[in-house]
Amino acid sequence: MPSRNGASSFHPATSEPRDTIAALATAPGRGAIAIVRASGPQALTLARRLFRPVAPRGDLQPRLATFGAIVGTDGTQLDEGLALYFAAPHSATGEDVLELHVHGSPAVARDVLIAMFAAGARRAEPGEFTRRAFESGKIDLPQAEAVADLIASEYAAAARAAAARLSGGLAQRVDELRAALEDALEELSASLDFPDEVEAPSAERLRACIDGVRAGIGALSATYERGRLIREGAAVAIVGPPNAGKSSLLNGLLENDRALVSEIPGTTRDTIEEAIGIGGIAVRLIDTAGIRARAGRLEAAGIARTERALADARLALVVVDGSAPLGENAQALLARTRARERVVFFNKSDLGRSGYDRRAEPERAALFGSVRDPASLDAVRAALEAALATNEMIDLARPHLGTARQAAALLAADRALAAAQATLDAEAPVDLVSGDLMLAVRALGELTGREADERLLDAVFARFCIGK
Repeated sequence: MPSRNGASSFHPATSEPRDTIAALATAPGRGAIAIVRASGPQALTLARRLFRPVAPRGDLQPRLATFGAIVGTDGTQLDEGLALYFAAPHSATGEDVLELHVHGSPAVARDVLIAMFAAGARRAEPGEFTRRAFESGKIDLPQAEAVADLIASEYAAAARAAAARLSGGLAQRVDELRAALEDALEELSASLDFPDEVEAPSAERLRACIDGVRAGIGALSATYERGRLIREGAAVAIVGPPNAGKSSLLNGLLENDRALVSEIPGTTRDTIEEAIGIGGIAVRLIDTAGIRARAGRLEAAGIARTERALADARLALVVVDGSAPLGENAQALLARTRARERVVFFNKSDLGRSGYDRRAEPERAALFGSVRDPASLDAVRAALEAALATNEMIDLARPHLGTARQAAALLAADRALAAAQATLDAEAPVDLVSGDLMLAVRALGELTGREADERLLDAVFARFCIGK
């Protein structure tokens, strides 16, 4: 990501010699291929010691796959495969990189990795390849975090959001906000150093600058909660009176008998949570104990947990028996959930429809069907997708936050700018805002990685697996 002076490096690589690191780059276990990767100044030396091309022609050509034998340091052949060499700085890490593509046997991959260690490489730490990419200016810190999120993504929406953040747009937007503050600081500094030659910026100009930056921070901060729900999933509480079919609905949506089903009221005494993908979004379905006014002590404890799950859920999936006239418990639950986001499903259409036909006006748009009917389950999935998409989607073409760390950095910057505004509102000398502006600049720099210290970097890259 370019800086204000055109440089591309956030943390320029040190001139001191670095270790050459190696690790398995593909997931552990059997597969078609396994990739063993090394990065560092000895990558080409490793290739010369461990790879024998079928048609010898000197060193490997950069970015050209070459077929040959992979051997140990004693010359024993370990496998046949491909070698790829990427010369610095034209590699993912900015260093010399060697990849050996071998058959996907865990034993073969392990032997090739051990051979790399024997030839002079050391085992990579978690996230060390990506950290070296950051330190050499190949990516910024939000992009590095997006790599970790992309690897961890289980559903399409989360993967798309992480992939969008790989473009680097977030750091670019934050750098624009930071640059506006730096310009104001430069003017303030110049006016203090050369008071006879440089006029201090007016309070109105500073206020306009701060207002603009705070508006930009606010727009970015608003994306965090929606992005978090895409990554972590939206909680949907399945609630209803006893024997409405809540557990059967959970099993139907999961296409698996996860919850115990019985005609005896109060069978479900605790919450059961399972995750599924609906419309590419992670949805955490929470089956709950049936809600009714009169219950025994044990059942009442389950109902209390239902109440907590309902209060914490992003969306309520209200299930009632639509085959018979609505009872007291069903009517009370429908009434109390009308003021919140919900999907209402009148179940047991195969047994009758008197309850559904007599539904109140607020439930006119409710679904009617049976948990035994695949079409009804599809209708419930579609209703959940529509309800969640209305509130949870973000514009992936625009910069958006990906982690709590990024949100906290923006909050720190905004607080500093609020303090600067208070100083201006008190009509104090304008130079007194310098300290708060500097705090805001540093907070924004921590978000992008320009002001990141070792403690922060260690925390970020600890999330990664070995080999990435």
